[in-house]
Amino acid sequence: MKQDLRVTTIQTDLYWEDSAANLAKLEELLWEAELDTDLILLPEMFNSGFTMNQKMAEVMNGNTFRWMKQMAAQLKTVLAGSLMIKEGGSYYNRLIWMKPDGTYSYYDKRHLFRMGREHLAFHAGDERLVVNLKGWDICPLVCYDLRFPVWSRNVVKENGDLTYDLALYIASWPKSRMHVWNTLLAARAMENQAYIIGVNRIGEDGNDITYEGGSKSFNPKGFCIDDLGTAEKISTTTLKYEDIVNLRTKFPAYLDQDKFEIHYDLEALT
Repeated sequence: MKQDLRVTTIQTDLYWEDSAANLAKLEELLWEAELDTDLILLPEMFNSGFTMNQKMAEVMNGNTFRWMKQMAAQLKTVLAGSLMIKEGGSYYNRLIWMKPDGTYSYYDKRHLFRMGREHLAFHAGDERLVVNLKGWDICPLVCYDLRFPVWSRNVVKENGDLTYDLALYIASWPKSRMHVWNTLLAARAMENQAYIIGVNRIGEDGNDITYEGGSKSFNPKGFCIDDLGTAEKISTTTLKYEDIVNLRTKFPAYLDQDKFEIHYDLEALT
């Protein structure tokens, strides 16, 4: 049986397009919390807020990347969050998965929020990421991805196992659509028979959009096991792998999932 996994969500307000202020604030919050955890989750575009201003873009191994590397090493935990990255002439809303030893993986947001004109500022990713932590298979995703169940689908592999045990949604999800956030997080847990965690910000951004948090964790049955409410808060939840095993053994609905392949039209996404 895999070990329990401790996951910490950071729900906070963000300074608009001020990377130095955001990193300083987050660093202070992380040190004050004295965390004993395996994984720390930060909101979408945690160093700038959800902006389309390409002047906020950094390169890989830029200031925010190095900050993540330093914090992961000092806290001895994995740190995950997204930021705007410029690479090869294109811009990405890129989630960085930074490990304590300085190695990392990344995921480029697949579904770009056209109502916020994100699809005009960024290049869409075309590959999901699944990482391993303490034996757990984890699929990190970003915000608008939550609305697309096919992209979030927990596919049965050739050996009969499911692709992931835990999916993460790093988000900037506005107050006006919280019913959708709460409903779809629970749905993704139930349909994929996996833990689901969504981390969201609070406050108001430079576009006068209000966020009220609502960061939540759901068990594989779709029940909420942690709710950060609407205030600034740091919360750590312990996930138990035996809950996944028990559900998938007693109710293996995943074995009856439809089998199909996805063919991508990348031009339609940019």
